Amino acid sequence: MNIERVVLFVAGSVVLISLALGTWVGQAWFLLTAFVGLNLIVSSLTRFCPMVMILKKFGLKHGSPFLKDPVK
Repeated sequence: MNIERVVLFVAGSVVLISLALGTWVGQAWFLLTAFVGLNLIVSSLTRFCPMVMILKKFGLKHGSPFLKDPVK
């Protein structure tokens, strides 16, 4: 698994979980959904993502998230 796949998985999971919590627990959880979306936009414009830095420290490598055989 590479950094890009983990970032996509975590962002998607947080969005879905926060949408569920916002629907069934309280509307304040929708702020988490907005935060994730804003972070994705800012990361695409600035090429800076704190999660990428954390994943690098765990030893994950960059690669294409859409290839069957990840780039090594």
